[in-house]
Amino acid sequence: MAIFLNNQAGFKLNTTGSTYVDLSDHVASITITRKFDELDITAMGDSGHRFIKGLESSTIAVEFFNDDATASVLQSLQATWGTNAAFKIVQVQSGGTATVSATNPLYTGVVLVNNTTDVAGAVSEVGKQTITFTVSGAITVAITGTF
Repeated sequence: MAIFLNNQAGFKLNTTGSTYVDLSDHVASITITRKFDELDITAMGDSGHRFIKGLESSTIAVEFFNDDATASVLQSLQATWGTNAAFKIVQVQSGGTATVSATNPLYTGVVLVNNTTDVAGAVSEVGKQTITFTVSGAITVAITGTF
């Protein structure tokens, strides 16, 4: 069994159409929730509900440490605010690079950048925000590629 310590996930967001900003060092947690709409196809005479797969309706929740430095969290989110932006996620990366493989797949797609909390926290707390991005389209999972 390949149990691992989950402290090296990588997250990049495309902020300009051609440039991905690596925000991995500002991510406290990340969760990909992949799901499909469930379409009810229950017919007369069925003894229970029956469903088929509909469209993908996945989300990605990211907890960020807020930082207003150039090409960091707040500026990257502001640059993409209200738009669809491409993302890349890997389970294990180091220093902005990752070896994509069957045991470290590359998750890619597009998210709507919405629901930011630019100012959050109380006295003596670190400024953080958790954003649940809605995936626009589908998440692609690959065992080759570049993080």
